[in-house]
Amino acid sequence: MARPPSLISLRLLSSHLLLPTSHSSSTLLSFTHPIAFNRSFSFLRNPFIPSELRYFGGLSPIERNKGTKLSGRAPNQLRQFNLSPEIVEATLSHCPSDTIALSFFLWCGRQPDYFHCSTSFLQMIPVVGRLTDKFESVRGVISELESVGCCIKAQTFLLLLRIYWHGGMYRLALEAFDEMVIAGYVPNTFARNIVIDVLFKIGCVDLALEVLRKTQLPNFLTFNTAICNLCKLNDWLRVRDVLKVMVGYGFFPNNGTFLVVMNCFCKSGRLMESLQLLGLMITLGYRPSVTIWGILIDGFCRAGRVTFASQLLRKMINSGCRPNVVIYTSLLKGYFEIRRSNHVFEIMNDMESEGCIPDLVLYNVLIDCLCKVGRYDDAIEVFLSLPRKNLKPDSYTFCSLLAIVHSSEKFALLPELVRGMGVSADLVVCNSLLNVFCKAGFPLQAVDFYNDMVDRGFTPDNYSYAGLLNGLCRAGRIDDAVNVYHGIIINSSDLDPHVHTIVFDGLIKAGETHRGIRLFRKAIAENHSLDVFSYSVAIYGLFKGDRLGEACSLFSQMKEAGFFPNIFTYNIMLCGLCKVRDVGMVSKLLKDMVEAGIELDCISFNTLVGLLYKLNRFSSAFKLFIEMFNLGLKPNKATHALLAKGLYHAGKVDEASLYLKDYLEDTIFVDNTVSDFPSMQLAEILKDSVDLEAKIEKCHGV
Repeated sequence: MARPPSLISLRLLSSHLLLPTSHSSSTLLSFTHPIAFNRSFSFLRNPFIPSELRYFGGLSPIERNKGTKLSGRAPNQLRQFNLSPEIVEATLSHCPSDTIALSFFLWCGRQPDYFHCSTSFLQMIPVVGRLTDKFESVRGVISELESVGCCIKAQTFLLLLRIYWHGGMYRLALEAFDEMVIAGYVPNTFARNIVIDVLFKIGCVDLALEVLRKTQLPNFLTFNTAICNLCKLNDWLRVRDVLKVMVGYGFFPNNGTFLVVMNCFCKSGRLMESLQLLGLMITLGYRPSVTIWGILIDGFCRAGRVTFASQLLRKMINSGCRPNVVIYTSLLKGYFEIRRSNHVFEIMNDMESEGCIPDLVLYNVLIDCLCKVGRYDDAIEVFLSLPRKNLKPDSYTFCSLLAIVHSSEKFALLPELVRGMGVSADLVVCNSLLNVFCKAGFPLQAVDFYNDMVDRGFTPDNYSYAGLLNGLCRAGRIDDAVNVYHGIIINSSDLDPHVHTIVFDGLIKAGETHRGIRLFRKAIAENHSLDVFSYSVAIYGLFKGDRLGEACSLFSQMKEAGFFPNIFTYNIMLCGLCKVRDVGMVSKLLKDMVEAGIELDCISFNTLVGLLYKLNRFSSAFKLFIEMFNLGLKPNKATHALLAKGLYHAGKVDEASLYLKDYLEDTIFVDNTVSDFPSMQLAEILKDSVDLEAKIEKCHGV
């Protein structure tokens, strides 16, 4: 990340940057001191340096033996030698010091008809960076160059400016510009163009535009630099203004400029401006490219003007420009968004008649859009047709498939859809599939898919382990899950707490509570990473195993370890304490919840209402029910069942019948056609219903 410009740089910019531009030719730099020249370029005798350059380091062997002094011969020989980027870069790579490398680079830049290529500038970025760090400033680098006999001229500053600019060292680029001005040189248009770009990149947009306005002799690059940077900022208004000034100076955008401006206008929703830009292109004799047409059509599709986008497509074809699959994809998506999905397959027919073959991206968009409009069968049909079209589904296709299965609730289709498809998925998608297999009731398929993942070369992560262990536990293969868990612990030192929790929960649900608690305590002893849910599951297991004292002790230990209970933990504690009717502990726990800032939820209220019914405190239960409404909590099915059951056990069968009838007429969960519920029928339902403890425990199922 570029550092912000120093206060000195900004101050100098405000005072010197807006000077008029001079186009006088720069004086080429030269080494004025012969001895300094000989000392600086003695490294050229290195055997790795091209033989032609070795001779130019000073005296030849014969001349040294004769005691000849260095004259103007070496520079003359150098001027007669044709430099090439390969020779320069090879020489730079063997320089014995950064100072000599920079001196040689500057010397090469002064040679007639030689211009440094971009790779040479890239090679100099670390060199100049090290020199600047060593001498602490651009001025320090200049002083070092002067100390080795390098004559400092305007070109020196300009080349340093370009190196800093190429290297993204924007603060130093501005500092080099400042030093140029301080040295008495008037920056030319090229230097000012670099500064304009630097100012845009560091976020000084207003100052960059001020430099643009004060540049007396701007060229095409001056305006193009400003326009491209403004387009990146999506500042369409200023783009339009600069474009007008550019045309006023007699400079016209090229194809690249038209492309970025068209993209900016369309992304900003300025469709009229984009059409005007298209007209300007045609007026200037440019033929809009496929990309230009595609951006324009996509812009109108995004704005919902799909009909006009289709008209543009016809004009594009009539102009002799052939649309590609990207343009058809934009139209397809546009018709879906305006709920005209019937036109989609017509577009695909037209597309194929034009000889444009749909690609995987188009089919991915088609599957996703069909899913969003509820046409799941059509989406599945398109998915199954991909192998016949020699298209291999990718991660995006697979995510759309998961969305189809989830939205349509056709979980039974999942194994059939995935089998043999050869999905090119990444690890994230594979983990998602593991999760879906488990939730959809296919744990064995989840285990098989995990093995397939490993065979394909995927390295499992925490999500993969969680999916595998979850699948084994849900399939009833608890022993296998525990064995795999032990193997994972040996091979992985940074397991996520969720991985541990899955195994604890699987053992407790399978009735092996003691084994689950033993694994939990072992994980604590071995300092494995656990979280509040790990402790909550263990507390649930202790309550389930009628180990009330240990559960309360673990709850306290959990808080001492720095894990703050959440509503999930408190509900488990409430359920366990209410089950044994420990009113004192329940009251203490409720006070603890208030102090911790934890608000009761619907499950909490249901648990407390159940306790009050057990204690035959029906009036208090109804008051709590009213309080629940006052707090804005919406009762669920379990709440209504509790109230009806409480009325029945209180001997108020008629009131229970009336209440349940009203509930059935208002609820969104039950068919409202039920009109009569006799007292005896209500009694039979209540007798056959699952008892209260089982309902509450189900609500707290982990």
